[in-house]
This record gives sequence, structure tokens and C-alpha cells, in this order.
Amino acid sequence: MKADIHPSYGRAHVRCTCGNEFITRATQDELHVEVCSNCHPFYTGRQKLMDTGGRVERFQRRVAKGRLHQARSAQ
Repeated sequence: MKADIHPSYGRAHVRCTCGNEFITRATQDELHVEVCSNCHPFYTGRQKLMDTGGRVERFQRRVAKGRLHQARSAQ
């Protein structure tokens, strides 16, 4: 094996967007994360509805357009 090719693995300070901070080990000194065990829905039991870019509304418009087209063709 080659010597001195692995990065140093030391203590790291992790900060979450929810405000939680904790110490772990990593190759970087500081980590900024969006989701941690305090705010992740799997661990908290709470579900977050994340609508990215209006996808739900776009889907509902497409379904409504299809139903309108079906109603017109049935007449």
C-alpha cells in the first residue's frame, strides 16, 4: 500500500439549518448540512410537504385539462 495518501480524519463541527450543532469525525473541520437527525422526518415522525417548483399544481392542471378534453370528445 502507498503511504501518506489518505486524508487526515479528525474532529468536525457540524451545523444544521435547524440550529442543531454537534461534533463528529470527518475529513473536514466544519460541515454545514440541511437535514440532521433532529429535523429529519424519519427520526421525528413529522412529515414535511416539499413542493418543488409547483409540481403539484402543474400536475393538477394537466389532469384537469385531460378531463376537459375527455368531456368534449364524449359529447
